[in-house]
Amino acid sequence: MPISRNIAGTLVVAGALGLTLTALAYPAMLGVRTTAGSPDRVIANTRYGPLTEADRDFVVKVRSAGLWEYPLGEISLKKGSSPEMREAGKHLIVGHAGLDEMCRKIAPELGITLPNRATPQQQQFVATAEAANGKEFDSTAANIMRVTHGQIFPVIAKIRATTKNTLVRQLADLANDTVLDHLTMMEKTGTVNFDQANFQQTTPPKLPKDQLTPPAPQPGEPMVVLTPRPDLNINTAAPTPSPSAN
Repeated sequence: MPISRNIAGTLVVAGALGLTLTALAYPAMLGVRTTAGSPDRVIANTRYGPLTEADRDFVVKVRSAGLWEYPLGEISLKKGSSPEMREAGKHLIVGHAGLDEMCRKIAPELGITLPNRATPQQQQFVATAEAANGKEFDSTAANIMRVTHGQIFPVIAKIRATTKNTLVRQLADLANDTVLDHLTMMEKTGTVNFDQANFQQTTPPKLPKDQLTPPAPQPGEPMVVLTPRPDLNINTAAPTPSPSAN
């Protein structure tokens, strides 16, 4: 990609992300009020171990992430201008279908209510990327995904290291592999601006709570299921390293 197009794509991303990039780093968990106590506070004792606020937050966060990243993966299959971007789209679809399946299995066991829609901010991520075309789409989508995955990666590590709940630990294991795979795929597109991504990961804008909270499902509303796609023949559990400069 010519440098000028890469810079243009980065500027588009920077402007959009100025309003939208904090959901995965600073999620507002479904059912949690601002008066809640510490994330370490135990909110339930289950047969799988104690469940903390942070544990419950993590399960909801993973579910909410899939509700926008899976659709963005489908869009990438159609609009990606390079084989690398279309391949990344496949990985988003398959990876989040797997995470979604685990979330839906463990949530009833832990008494967690899952959302059926992503947060308003996350929905804006999708709209921002979908509005672009060609190489601009690749750059916009890849940089959005690189920043959000870079934000969630250390969160997963902390949950994995601290949770005493075996189901949450299993979800963290799968999320770690999946997010590492997605980070790798975004980097393979060759459109990531690492300086900008690192800046946005560490200094995200602050948004109102209603932009960061996934809407609660309505009574009797069927649960949204992210459809598995074995036909894509994608493995997201063991990413291959990004190519070197040589």
